[in-house]
Amino acid sequence: MPVRQPLLRNIVHSKSLDLVGALLIFGVCYYRNFHGTIYHEGAIQFGIPFNELWSFVQMGAYPLGILSTIGAIFSMLSTRLISKQNNWGNFIGILTTVNSGTNDYLFGNASAIITYPLTFFIVTFAFSNWNKGEKIRKIDRNYWLIVFGAMLIAFSLVYLGAYLFGGRTDHTFLVIVGITFGLSLGANFCNALKYEETWVSWIIYNIVQLVKNFMQANLANVVKYIFYLFNAFLTLFDWKLNGDVVKKAAA
Repeated sequence: MPVRQPLLRNIVHSKSLDLVGALLIFGVCYYRNFHGTIYHEGAIQFGIPFNELWSFVQMGAYPLGILSTIGAIFSMLSTRLISKQNNWGNFIGILTTVNSGTNDYLFGNASAIITYPLTFFIVTFAFSNWNKGEKIRKIDRNYWLIVFGAMLIAFSLVYLGAYLFGGRTDHTFLVIVGITFGLSLGANFCNALKYEETWVSWIIYNIVQLVKNFMQANLANVVKYIFYLFNAFLTLFDWKLNGDVVKKAAA
């Protein structure tokens, strides 16, 4: 059956949008000098000149900024592939979860040691479930149970992690981490079951990030989350109006 809104589907599936997103994320990371950040001798060091990075790596430094930049670009590509209902997006998400968890832990989120493994298993489940041919499903009671349960689990793990492993323990930081982790945890699980409203969860998540970065005057990240918000809105309507992607049968 032909899709109801072919222009919308073409935009969501556009490779040009992938390129714009990748260049945008790279530009944001470069502008913020992420590549000049390393983890060396038990501490984060910022502003390392690019031509000195390899020397630090040879001395045992962890190239935190470069791996964060690479992870951010692939995380965006993962999101774009999932928008297109391409299961490779979930597979890339498995890899970026490992990278993001390591980097987040080094940046002071000690609870990452117990929160990211949960995300890893959920994204792995998503890859397996989509591989079985999961179809887009409408909202039901289980969706709301997942959203509520994810937020409850997120706050519990974040505070438990801070209590057990230390790191940053200021209340504001833990609340922000709890909210963002809860939103992403619920969205990832809803994505595994391919709910249309997965993208509502991501819209809320991106709005929270947008407001947070705007208040911090972090304009580079504001631009990044505007792109993510734009993609989430487009994908929400594409999934609702155009439904599942139908693969063409082999000739």
